[in-house]
This record gives sequence, C-alpha cells and structure tokens, in this order.
Amino acid sequence: MALPTPTPWDQAADGVLTRGDLPTGWHLAARFPGERADDVSDEIDRILGYDDQMSEGDPGESETADGRWRYIEHEATATRVMIRLQRQLYATPDEVRITGVIYLPWRPGDPITSHLLRELPTAKIEAAINKRLFAVKRVATMMGNKIVLPSGRKISDHDLLKPLGNPKQVPDFYELVALQHGKLSGQGDGNPSATMAEISGVALSTAQGWVAKARRRGLLPPGRRGRAG
Repeated sequence: MALPTPTPWDQAADGVLTRGDLPTGWHLAARFPGERADDVSDEIDRILGYDDQMSEGDPGESETADGRWRYIEHEATATRVMIRLQRQLYATPDEVRITGVIYLPWRPGDPITSHLLRELPTAKIEAAINKRLFAVKRVATMMGNKIVLPSGRKISDHDLLKPLGNPKQVPDFYELVALQHGKLSGQGDGNPSATMAEISGVALSTAQGWVAKARRRGLLPPGRRGRAG
C-alpha cells in the first residue's frame, strides 16, 4: 500500500521535526497559523529581521541561516509555540539546535511568566531530534553473554568498567570508550567523563579528549553544549 504524498504544508514532511520528537502533552500542528499552504520559515526570518546580520560569504552563515520554523501546541493549555530548528553543520557530527522561540498564549494579551518559559521542553525536543537523526555506529555485537568488538575480541559487560589502558596499544580503544561512556550514562552518571578519568587513573582532560575523539568517529552521539560529561 503506497504511502500518502506529503502536502506542502505538512510540517513533518522534511523529517527535521516529527510528532514523535515532542514530549507528552505537545503536538505538531498540521499547518502553519493562518492555514498557510507552504513553509513560511524564510518569510518569518525576514519579518523578524533575523536575517539582517548575514552577508554573502559570512563564515557563520551555515550555522545561522536557513532555519526552519515549526509550530507546536500544548494540548492542555492550547499554548502555541513556534520553534526555529537549525542544522549545525560545523558540529561534529552535524546536529539540530533550537535557535529561536515565539511563545503565544492561548488568549492574546495573557501575560507570559518566567515559570511558563521554563516549562518549554526545548531541551527534550532537541535531544529527541538528535537521537533520531544521529544513528550511532554499531560498535559491538552480542554473542551469548559476551560483547564482540570489531577486532573480534570478546569482553563481558562488567569489563566495561575496567581501566581502558593506552589508546595506542589497546585494540578497539575508542569503541571501548564509547561503550564505557554509554554504560555510565545509562546508570545515571551525571559526568561520565570524570568517572572514566577516575577508573583509568588519568586526568579529566585526557578522558574528555577520548570522548571527543569517539564522538568525531561517530561512536557517540553529540553532547550538549555547556553540559559536563
């Protein structure tokens, strides 16, 4: 059975934001406000003056230009929010960030409090988008109760919390970095890089360098700016 052809105003058609990326209680409106028949992101940028800082050949252009505005609604309060989603092409790997917010209460003229703004789930939406768009490379397979690394070496799950050793001497070193980081994060560790430094007896900056290299190799998803770990 053929899938329906996306309509020009379908906000999920380009795959940048889907209904599944939104937390419980929020939904992606079927159309832009005013029953627009197309994506009006460029027009919104122009009206807001969000494009007036850009000049041809600006080195930051790929970081700020060509953002896509998406219109979401809160089901319980009918609060309307437009978020500007921007692919960060210079990030490694590339990722999506929210680079603008328009907040519209259900009743025009209602006040907007700092409490209401803090409740906007921008971080959750960003995380959901990047988790979906960024497919972490498979670094290991399972065979019985053993993890099989790309080199063929087999380790147990409890081995993931052992010292990592020397990156120049240990096969699959950065795959192990990714697996250890993922295990610690899955256990709720708020700063897995610091814990990794303690496990291996190295400086925090060394462990952070390992994690950064694992990210560049596509073995870990992008980290959030300004957040430890």
